[in-house]
Amino acid sequence: MTLPAPPVAAPRGTRLRRAWQAASPYAYIAPFLTLFAAFGLFPLLYTAFVSLYRVELQTPGDMQWRGLGNYTALFTDDFFWISLRNTFTIGVISTVPQLIMALGLAHLLNYRLRGRTFFRTAMLLPYATSVAAATLVFAQLFGRDFGLVNYVLGLVGFGPVDWQTGTVASQIAVSTIVIWRWTGYNALIYLAGMQSIPTELYEAAEMDGASRWRQFLHVTLPGLRPTIVFTTIVSTIGATQLFGEPLLFEGSVSGGISHQYQTLGLYLYEQGWGFFHLGRAAAVAWVMFLLILVLVGVNALMVRRRARKEATR
Repeated sequence: MTLPAPPVAAPRGTRLRRAWQAASPYAYIAPFLTLFAAFGLFPLLYTAFVSLYRVELQTPGDMQWRGLGNYTALFTDDFFWISLRNTFTIGVISTVPQLIMALGLAHLLNYRLRGRTFFRTAMLLPYATSVAAATLVFAQLFGRDFGLVNYVLGLVGFGPVDWQTGTVASQIAVSTIVIWRWTGYNALIYLAGMQSIPTELYEAAEMDGASRWRQFLHVTLPGLRPTIVFTTIVSTIGATQLFGEPLLFEGSVSGGISHQYQTLGLYLYEQGWGFFHLGRAAAVAWVMFLLILVLVGVNALMVRRRARKEATR
């Protein structure tokens, strides 16, 4: 009976090559992971740590344990609930029209038009404009006495609107700035998604006698569903973190005289750098983080349910 030959060890060079092939993917992403840990994960965890202490901006080294005291004080503050409500209403007012308009513009640009390159480039100009410059211009446009918007409203018989004092009016004005800045950006994302839809589907629908509107409903929208979900999630995150537009609209951290358009971002800034309560500001940051997770989770759940319903049809 012959015994099997012992396994031959691989040459040293071969072992080193195999080890490098196994470790090289981790080596390639190591710079990203290092930067993410330093500037993303560590600040997130440290903010959670600070939110459990009483920390003042003047004396950041003097930390007093509060536990969940910052969170309980937060939830008993009326201005927190006002800013949460304002964040929701401004988010809805700005996100829904923005995505609908972006979808319509992308549908128009998807056809063969003269100067398509010019229009596509022009779509990005509002996004490339500084948020400070855009907000200051819109603040002048929405001026009560000499604003262009009230002038146009006066031509059609409406009285002047105080865009910076009224609750609904100020929220519409802030939402208009957001819509102007982000509609073109989302339109180009939708346009890229439309161009990835096979043209054979449109040709088949046209042969069946479908009009352009029916092609849009039954071909374009189903093909754009992943893109629409992506833009909805990104817009939801952006609306939750809204800061620059309401801050510069009137130059007030409180978001108006009666906090009528103060968002969670402004409320966080007011707590940390207006009242010097860094611990409470950290608690606001974590509430915003958890709120974003909940909203993204709800969106994902709705998409999954819709996909299951369509799969069972």
